[in-house]
Amino acid sequence: MSIWTRISEALSALAKGESLGEVFKHLTTRRERSVAFTIAVIALGAKMAKADGQVTRDEVTAFREVFQIARADEANAARVFNMARTDVAGYRVYARQIKTMFKDDRETLCDLMEGLFHIALADGFYHPDEDAFLETVAGIFEIPERQFRALKARFVPDQQADPYTVLGMPLGAPHDEVRTMWRRLVRETHPDAMIARGVPEEAIKLAEKRMVDINRAWDEINCARRLEKT
Repeated sequence: MSIWTRISEALSALAKGESLGEVFKHLTTRRERSVAFTIAVIALGAKMAKADGQVTRDEVTAFREVFQIARADEANAARVFNMARTDVAGYRVYARQIKTMFKDDRETLCDLMEGLFHIALADGFYHPDEDAFLETVAGIFEIPERQFRALKARFVPDQQADPYTVLGMPLGAPHDEVRTMWRRLVRETHPDAMIARGVPEEAIKLAEKRMVDINRAWDEINCARRLEKT
């Protein structure tokens, strides 16, 4: 049974009147956590796609880029996305329920935020309402401001994307501390680590982009440090 079939079955409970929180209560195993992760991105991504007043084809395409969808699963995936998009529940309610589901797993909540940033920037424009949406969700998730700024630096074109911010470190931090952070981020970004946290295999493209970004930032810091010594 594919993840999309299981998600479709889980969301059928929503159609029968269960809340998102009630659905999450039944998703406890590692594989079921990946279902919960995907539902969370769908639910918030669909809400955010409407934050700037419209759901564009680019945003739907971005969702497909985050979650690799086999042709046989396209119908279930479309049903899930449309169901979340038309649900009248407010996104703050969803965010609080998702926070409860992953309350002891800040890394997974950051993974969720990363997927949302990817969808937000799909049309090439970061709308102020999308920024307000993501900042509110990050607040509900209790994402530290430094980590939120690191995400914005990686995704939003007009942000000051200095390498220290990308790694979540203050400008000019000691080199040993920056190296320690870089190594930690590499470990956390490994596909096996992300899957263990509940990120579905279908969404591991998130890890690919993150690894490129953090390695580029580390290379830039090392290059600058070598130039300082010459």
